[in-house]
Amino acid sequence: MARSLYLEHDGKVLLVDLNGDGPHEAVIGRIGEVSLRLPTEEEVRSMGIEWTERRINRIKFAEEIHEVVYALPEIEWPENWTWKDNLISDGCVDPLARECVYRSMHRVVSKVMVVNSNNQVLMAKVSRGFFTGYWTLPGGFVDYGEHPREAAVREAMEELGIDIAIDDPKGETGDAFGENDGAIIREEIFNEDGINWVSFTYRCKGEFRGDELTPKNDEIDEARWFSKSEALEVAVSIFDIEAIQKSL
Repeated sequence: MARSLYLEHDGKVLLVDLNGDGPHEAVIGRIGEVSLRLPTEEEVRSMGIEWTERRINRIKFAEEIHEVVYALPEIEWPENWTWKDNLISDGCVDPLARECVYRSMHRVVSKVMVVNSNNQVLMAKVSRGFFTGYWTLPGGFVDYGEHPREAAVREAMEELGIDIAIDDPKGETGDAFGENDGAIIREEIFNEDGINWVSFTYRCKGEFRGDELTPKNDEIDEARWFSKSEALEVAVSIFDIEAIQKSL
C-alpha cells in the first residue's frame, strides 16, 4: 500500500517533485504531465520537519489503495509551500494530492428540529441519498454563500412545504429576534475515507397538521410527528440523535 504524508498549515500544503525535492508551489490553470506530488514520511524527515499526526485516510484510486497520513507540521509559517486553493487547479499536481485537499474540506449540512406544543418532533422518511428508507430531521447541504440558519429554513420548505422561523437572538442573518435557536454544531468523520462533516442543527416551534405537510415527491416518502422516545428509536444520524437527546 502506497503511503504519503499530507502536511497542511494555515492553508498551505507541502508538495515535492517526483524526486522528492521541495517545497514547490502549484500554478493555477497549468496543464501538463504530473510533476508534483505529496511527500513520503522519509522525505519530510530529511527536510528536518516534525509533525503531529491527526488521522490516516485510505483513498482508493482505480484498484490501488493509498494510505495518507494527515498531520500538522511543527513549523512557524510555510512561506514556500503552496496554497491549497492553487493546488486543486494545477494539472501538473498528482491527482492524489488534489483528492486529499478535497477530503480536507468540510461538508456543511444544516437541519432543523421542529417541535410542537405536545413536545413532539417532526421527522421525514427519506427516499434518496445517504439515509434512504430512514427517518431524519429535515435538512440538507448548505448552499454556496448561504448561512446554515437560512439553509435550515429553505430545506424545511423544500422537503416538507412548511414555512418556519428560527430564532436569531444574535442577528446572524439580519435583525435579531427571539431568545433561543437551540443551535447544536457537530463535526464528525465517519469512515476511513476521511470525508469531514459539520452539522448545524436548529430548533424552532411549529404546529403543522398532516394536511399541511407536503413531502417533496422525489425525496421524502412521508412525514410525521414523534415523541422523544419514538424519535430516538427511529433516528439513524448521529447528528439527529444528539440534537434530539439534548434539545427535546
